[in-house]
Amino acid sequence: MFIDQAEIEVKSGKGGDGMVHFRREKYVPRGGPDGGDGGRGGSVILEVRPTLNTLAAFRHTTRYAAEEGKGGGSQNRYGRGAEDLVVPVPPGTVVYDAISGDFLGDLTTPGQRLTVCKGGRGGRGNTHFKSSINQTPRTAERGEPGEEKRLRLELKLIADIGIVGVPNAGKSTLLSVLTNAKPKIAPYPFTTLEPNLGVANVDDETAVVLADIPGLIEGASQGVGLGFDFLRHVSRTRVLIHLLDGLAADPLADYAQINAEMALFDPNLAKKPQIVAVNKSDQPEVQERWKTLKAKFKKQKVDMVLVSALTRTGVRELLLAAASLLAETPTPEEAALPMPVYRPLEEDPRDFKIERESEGWRVQSKAIERAAEMTP
Repeated sequence: MFIDQAEIEVKSGKGGDGMVHFRREKYVPRGGPDGGDGGRGGSVILEVRPTLNTLAAFRHTTRYAAEEGKGGGSQNRYGRGAEDLVVPVPPGTVVYDAISGDFLGDLTTPGQRLTVCKGGRGGRGNTHFKSSINQTPRTAERGEPGEEKRLRLELKLIADIGIVGVPNAGKSTLLSVLTNAKPKIAPYPFTTLEPNLGVANVDDETAVVLADIPGLIEGASQGVGLGFDFLRHVSRTRVLIHLLDGLAADPLADYAQINAEMALFDPNLAKKPQIVAVNKSDQPEVQERWKTLKAKFKKQKVDMVLVSALTRTGVRELLLAAASLLAETPTPEEAALPMPVYRPLEEDPRDFKIERESEGWRVQSKAIERAAEMTP
């Protein structure tokens, strides 16, 4: 099943506790403190895995927690740091904080990593608290608590060529003819409820990835008919094949409607290079109205091709034309989404406030709460 949205909970590991220990050897009286520091907790990292193309793995497993660091040992031995938890995601995954809605990262290239929760540092052993007036400190730090977040993942398919059009225009049939993909095909609208990917071989050395985007309807840019879910995938494509139903009442109106919905959703979608393909040329009615359609579309200044996905007429020429247009189209910059902005703290974490409650007084401060967590 194709899953392109998911919410998961992630938690990094707590740092290991520092140790309270004193050196004890024969003939070495008052050896002094030698408690070691705890190890760092594991971080949670999202990594792009090119073999994945869906978020289905997060359908059943929704919580990911990294290991905690080990406690420090005697003789100033450090605790073992925990391994980072690496969570694989498909290329094209966009990460948001589900609570605040903040954008965290856009993962597109294989091997790209994003640390979403940093592991807590290990607590200091009692050797760090030795001083001239306290030569036998009997205190050490606990490990720093890990971070915990709820993430919203959205997948935008990465394809070279996207096939768009109104419902039942023949997009799935065209994809199945051009590639080895086997999407669901039936003679009724909205047969395709999820995008499909396929790879087409242009020649012995060139292959392109095509995406069949489910049919768009009027109001898709406002979410009508699952429009948000479908339009999101168009943004990753470089070239569009706009497939029109040759038997439709007004193919030009369908063409203008789809372009308008894409422009309303994202103005950059309207700027993508397009090839217009009129489908169902095997029907005599389409053959008769082809010249009229061509004259109407002449003002649009777009390339037009007459094809029949059912009989495979003209589909090879359509693929070659799309591949040629793709070669002429520069690769877009990867910074399609704004990167996270890190600002200075608006308030000093050492600031505190005191509130009176029925049971007494409550002191609140980030630094005080953190110190309380790390103090035995």
